[in-house]
Amino acid sequence: MSNIVISVEHLTKKYDLGVIGTGTLSRDLNRWWARLRGKPDPYTRIGQQDHFERIGESILALADVSFKVEQGEALGIIGKNGAGKSTLLKILSRVTAPTSGVVKVKGRIGSLLEVGTGFHPELTGRENVYLNGAILGMRKDEVDRKFDEIVDFSGVEKFIDTPVKRYSSGMYVRLAFAVAAHLDPEILVVDEVLAVGDAEFQKKCLGKMGDVANAGQTVLFVSHNMSAVESLCKRAYLLESGKIEVSGDVSQVIKKYLDSTQSSGSIRKKSDAIEFLGVDYKNFAIDDDINIKLPFRINAYDLNEVKINIAIIDTGGKKIIRLQSDLITDNFSLNSNKCYTFDFNIESPKLAPGKYFINIFVEDKDSVLFWTHDVPVFGVQSSIIDGHNKLFYKEIGVIMPKFSLECNEINNEDSF
Repeated sequence: MSNIVISVEHLTKKYDLGVIGTGTLSRDLNRWWARLRGKPDPYTRIGQQDHFERIGESILALADVSFKVEQGEALGIIGKNGAGKSTLLKILSRVTAPTSGVVKVKGRIGSLLEVGTGFHPELTGRENVYLNGAILGMRKDEVDRKFDEIVDFSGVEKFIDTPVKRYSSGMYVRLAFAVAAHLDPEILVVDEVLAVGDAEFQKKCLGKMGDVANAGQTVLFVSHNMSAVESLCKRAYLLESGKIEVSGDVSQVIKKYLDSTQSSGSIRKKSDAIEFLGVDYKNFAIDDDINIKLPFRINAYDLNEVKINIAIIDTGGKKIIRLQSDLITDNFSLNSNKCYTFDFNIESPKLAPGKYFINIFVEDKDSVLFWTHDVPVFGVQSSIIDGHNKLFYKEIGVIMPKFSLECNEINNEDSF
């Protein structure tokens, strides 16, 4: 008997760009009348390309993707933004239909694709638990048996009879994950929603997904947290431009993904408020201080309470060091139409040889201005540390510290 629970053959998904419905008949008629007279779309926002000009254009979100997943497997799906990861999960969860190709799924799917997927905002947390159970095809008595466990895991006991529209995003995702994971789906599909939760809840979620996989159920996990993917999954797929670029052992796929982001001063991203101007890749010796210069341009308006956090990540996706500006200094005041650099200097952390990346998070008055991840920043070269006689062995840890060692004679085994 076959153990294949997901079979995808030549899957393709194309999205047509241009005009879609506005949501009301009167606005649709206004748009149609404007197009008939050769006028621009009256509902195009300032700075956006006219929707009428994009009619006939399309993008290929997935291009001839084929793979199989066995029962009980925890599979990681990684890739850059826009690679097609979320589109793939939506097709597997039957949220959207493919343009062509065949998808065969054997078993009940529990999906967590976006915060509160499948929740009705006007219903209470309790009512949404039962609603989701019904969507998964479960009887009321089955949900009854799991209800206390779901609520306890989510940590929203006090608010379980409150309409979920009043929940914070963290509460929303905690309850949504608890429902998706506890209502006995044969296949659990989880997109990058766990980033909403705090570190403790993320750890609980990873533990629960591991329990699900160990119980013989199947997990598909999309995340930019490479450490989480590596800890949960044995196998992974790397998606790039809608195609499976690499598949196989999770560590090798993650290494390929992080290596593919390697560049020198070419990363440039922006939000409405600020623009990241890129960073030059540097090499350091083990004993060196690590200096990271992050240049930004301030665009729209003055900023008065800016904080910046960075996390240094190794090629395995593990978070090695986290630095927060407000731990050591006041918030920054930055003027519009000016350029600034944030200069981080780390005193000789003695990181092991390898490539290192950073995640960047900038906020002003607790409002997120900018964030990006997996920016290649520096490498540490293999070298003999001052005071050591030779290089470390190949199998090394995260850091390569100086240390001392003594050997002293003792009288007998009872003297220590």
